[in-house]
This record gives sequence, C-alpha cells and structure tokens, in this order.
Amino acid sequence: MQRRALVLASAAGVAGCGFELRQAPKLPFRSLALVGFAPQSELGNALRQQLVASNVLVIGTAARADAVFEALADAREKSVVASTAAGQVREVQLRVKLRFRVATPSGKVLLPADELLLTRDMSYSETAALAKAQEEVLLYRAMEDDIVAQVLRRLAAVKQL
Repeated sequence: MQRRALVLASAAGVAGCGFELRQAPKLPFRSLALVGFAPQSELGNALRQQLVASNVLVIGTAARADAVFEALADAREKSVVASTAAGQVREVQLRVKLRFRVATPSGKVLLPADELLLTRDMSYSETAALAKAQEEVLLYRAMEDDIVAQVLRRLAAVKQL
C-alpha cells in the first residue's frame, strides 16, 4: 500500500512540474532556399533534413522562397596541435565552420552575416588509425548536428517579413 502511494505521489510530482521534451523550434516561414553549399556538403544535407522535418519546404531557387539562407563559408578543418620529437602526430584539432546570412528574395536582410565555429580536440595514435578515423567522423557529425540546431534556433528568432 505504501509503495503504491509513493509511486502515485512521484508520478503526480513529475506530471505537475512542467517538464516537456525539447521540441524543434517553430520557423516563421514556409519555404527556404539554401544557397552557397557545396553539392555534397554534409552540413548542408543535415540542415536540409532538419528543415524538412520542421515542415519547411526547401527550394532550389531563391526567387520562389520566403527567405534565402546563404552559406558564405562551409568548412571542415583538421590541424595538428601536438606531435612527438620524432614527428608523430599525437593530437589533432577538428573544426567545423559555417558563416551564413538570411535575407528575403528581394534582398532585405533578416539575419546579418554570422559565423558558427565549433572545435574538438582528439588524441591520435598510429596504432589505432582506423578507430581514430571513425572517431573523427563521429566528432564531425556531432559538431554538424550542433551547428544545425543553433542555426534552427536563430532561424526561429527571425522576425518575419
């Protein structure tokens, strides 16, 4: 009996606390043109998928869209930050950079040029090169997902035309 009362009390406490899973932000436009991304851009593809999931029509031509998302720079970078005296790489830094702006098809700026830059440090060992290559892919994917989430939050804050 006490156990049942405890379970009911805890369920009532969680139900009344206002907890709600994070939802995708509501975007203020129905269609968006993505321009400036390379044809096989992982970041561009991830952004396109999230926009479609948010019920935004992704259009190839800027003239027919409610807004134009222009990628000014979309880059993946990798640099060596530590090496041994023998010249073997011990640590690398991975970077994903997106510089973008959002405007109407007529040219009115809705979101001025902004840059998102994420970095991750990764140790490296030549004896585990295959595992480190897989880790690198996963880190890039996680950074790109984070950038896409930040872009969607910025797009949701745009004051509509």
